[in-house]
Amino acid sequence: MSFYIIAVGSNIDAQANVEQAFELIKKIDSKASMATLLSTKPVGFTQQADFINTAFSFDCALNATDLKAKLTSIETQMGRIRTSNKNGPRPIDLDIVIVNSNIIDDDYYQYDFVKRSVDELLAKRK
Repeated sequence: MSFYIIAVGSNIDAQANVEQAFELIKKIDSKASMATLLSTKPVGFTQQADFINTAFSFDCALNATDLKAKLTSIETQMGRIRTSNKNGPRPIDLDIVIVNSNIIDDDYYQYDFVKRSVDELLAKRK
């Protein structure tokens, strides 16, 4: 069983989509945790609605590759359509940031809202 923290973002019906994503993650681990919701300005492509960002932590038997496939499936199920604009609007974005104790996504260092959410969940785990 591995411990994961995933970064979460949405700017299309954001509150409802973040909550729906959390419910889907709780099907993987009923004891999953969610960090505080943060309202953030869009990055890169700024001509769009603000985002709600957070992070989820949970335990999962899947390896990181299989979990990434599962997260992509959840994004698709929730209406995410990938376009050439990787910073464009989206109903949900789910990215693995932590596997066990290892930071595997540079977004942790690049974006304060990712670091804040991840750190909040790491503090709860101690």
